[in-house]
Amino acid sequence: MIHNANHLREKGEVKVGGHQASSASLVSIMTALYFHVLRPEDRVAVKPHASPVFHGIQYLMGNQTQEKLQNFRGFGGAQSYPSRTKDIDDVDFSTGSVGLGVAITAFASIVQDYIAAKSWSKDRPAGRMIALVGDAELDEGNIYECLQEGWKHDLRNTWWVIDYNRQSLDGVVREGLWQRIEGIFTAFGWDVKVLKYGALQQSAFKEPGGEALRGWIDRCPNQLYSALTFQGGGAWRKRLSDEIGGEAGVTELLAARSDEQLSDLMNNLGGHCIETLTRTFESIDHDRPTVFLAYTIKGWGTPLAGHKDNHAGLMTKAQMESFQARIGVKHGEEWEKFGAIRSPERVHNFLKTVPFFAEGRRRFSAPTLPSVGPIFLDDRELSTQAGFGKILDALAQRDDPISARIVTTAPDVTVSTNLGPWVNRRGLFAREQLPDTFRDERVPSTQKWEFGPAGQHIELGIAEMNLFLLLGAAGLSHSLFGERLLPIGTVYDPFVARGLDALNYACYQDARFMIVGTPSGVTLAPEGGAHQSIGSQLIGMSQDGLASFEPAYLDELSVIMDWAFDYMQRDGDATHDPRTWLRDETGGSIYLRLTTRPLEQIALRREDDAFRQGVIDGAYWLRKPSARTRIVLAYQGCVAPEVLMAAGSMAEAYGDVAVLAVTSADRLNAGWTAAQRARRHGHLRAHSHIEAVLGDVSRVANLITVTDGHPATLGWLGSVHGHKTVSLGVEHFGQTGTIADLYAHFGIDTHAIIETAEALTRSEAAVPFGVSAA
Repeated sequence: MIHNANHLREKGEVKVGGHQASSASLVSIMTALYFHVLRPEDRVAVKPHASPVFHGIQYLMGNQTQEKLQNFRGFGGAQSYPSRTKDIDDVDFSTGSVGLGVAITAFASIVQDYIAAKSWSKDRPAGRMIALVGDAELDEGNIYECLQEGWKHDLRNTWWVIDYNRQSLDGVVREGLWQRIEGIFTAFGWDVKVLKYGALQQSAFKEPGGEALRGWIDRCPNQLYSALTFQGGGAWRKRLSDEIGGEAGVTELLAARSDEQLSDLMNNLGGHCIETLTRTFESIDHDRPTVFLAYTIKGWGTPLAGHKDNHAGLMTKAQMESFQARIGVKHGEEWEKFGAIRSPERVHNFLKTVPFFAEGRRRFSAPTLPSVGPIFLDDRELSTQAGFGKILDALAQRDDPISARIVTTAPDVTVSTNLGPWVNRRGLFAREQLPDTFRDERVPSTQKWEFGPAGQHIELGIAEMNLFLLLGAAGLSHSLFGERLLPIGTVYDPFVARGLDALNYACYQDARFMIVGTPSGVTLAPEGGAHQSIGSQLIGMSQDGLASFEPAYLDELSVIMDWAFDYMQRDGDATHDPRTWLRDETGGSIYLRLTTRPLEQIALRREDDAFRQGVIDGAYWLRKPSARTRIVLAYQGCVAPEVLMAAGSMAEAYGDVAVLAVTSADRLNAGWTAAQRARRHGHLRAHSHIEAVLGDVSRVANLITVTDGHPATLGWLGSVHGHKTVSLGVEHFGQTGTIADLYAHFGIDTHAIIETAEALTRSEAAVPFGVSAA
């Protein structure tokens, strides 16, 4: 098997194309894993720059096409970094930069344990969640945040294989880093395996002079080792002769090898030796998290090996021809799968027996969980944050598929984001039952929290990156593990930005979850600017794969949450709804921006179909326009009372003041943008919801938009039909004060709205109704 795997490694080097230097160091590691170690239940996050090797392996196994490989990094070709959504081959986790693909494997393992502990879970073997890690990725902070969270949750079945080539984009890593890596992982309970020497080196160490050679290798600085690797066998011989040639046996050890053989010996680090790799991988006889520190040479096997400038380096034509001749690939046979293999039939038969690929593609699906409809609340005055908590509490009291598959999580803000009642009823997850000491000691507490396998809340520390990585892993559970979860995470709204990289990463993988940002805006007045959010609405609008909502009233929230549980499970065609021009059948994740400001409810429940549809589509009329409407007030979120009061005050002076309740500027804008694009491409009937809503408004009417957030959130509404628009919102960091103080300061209170209307109409006072100012 090892002999055949080496043939596959050689062929893989030919197949990969660009990024030779960055990917070559992982060829042996990936060969050992994919063709020997892995099983179908294992899941792998491939180091970004190893994508050529990954795609080459998938091509050998029939999961990738020659056309896409030849178009690697081109439009429609194999992706530069493995992608679940963009590539056709069997990608488990999308990867990119900043170590996110590494950390998500730990959270995927926690999710696997969570599912296995539930009574509804099918009996499936536990897989290992494996990350192929670049040593430079260990500079990323989220790696270490993840380690701490894994320790707290008794992490297991997680392997990280570090490609320790000691080179980053701009240079060579500092000396002694491996000791720091080993110390950190050991402190968090990981098993650490160091693969420094390959089989050739280990054999040489047993010869006379071998111990002196080992000592020299251990003392050699990273930069020097890289430089000598690039210079080749002659340089190795001179340096070793000069520095240790006088020690017993060394001269004979060197003389017994040609320059090429000596170069092969010095390049034979543990991470390049199939024998060393497979033996070490097979030695793991436990489920503790394990890190393999595999010494490698960046660009191994290529003319670029070891050079500090080799990041993303491409061989010249002459170098490529020499390389091709050396590994035995004839011209014209570059894409023959077994062109460089001496025994193609033997290798072909071997590939049929590889366990990892034995069951075909390893993506699962899970049935859709039906909803029983919205849960409406009877409170006459309540905030949307509190309403969210009460809806979850009502779900916690039910015994149905939706409530059974909800899993909640929060970065140390469970109580302050109103998840407490849900957790009191459903408990916290832990693989082993843990006592509630406060209850056992009879200390009164509102938090009746019990840890155990049945729990449905995963409590996290305060790191928001971990929150979104867990949501991403749980939101892929239907595909990774064949079981549907409905993950819900809560976070203080301004701190969505702290985890934005991980949020984007989760959405890029098409993970499905609900994130609740609360409390939000300068409405959180006493907390000051550090805890007030301004631009989070724009994050919700711009983030692909995420539908954002900001309801003002409880019945809106009830309708949205019920719809969201269905939307999170959809996986249909990317066709546009002719009514809204949104691609709702594809589904996605949900972002709710909620508030702690209690609002008096317009009605306990508005259940008519038009209301429900308007809430989901993104907007509905609270006060409809007429032919005489000169002012339209459009708002999103908890500024509704100020807007309604302003509309009432202006009614006598301005006639029929219309009020548009916007529940999702994101969906309105997405539909409008898509409809415009479609019309440019000849779909002249493409029409969005906001175009229909504003279609009945006189063209001489003025729009005033108001929101507790950045004014650009709604500022684009005037462009839909050319209405003159003034947008009120928040553009600067807030300060402490009352809501009234801050609303007046930022000009989003009732007085500011009325002043804006007066300023708009003063210049038009002489223009009669129905006559264009032009």
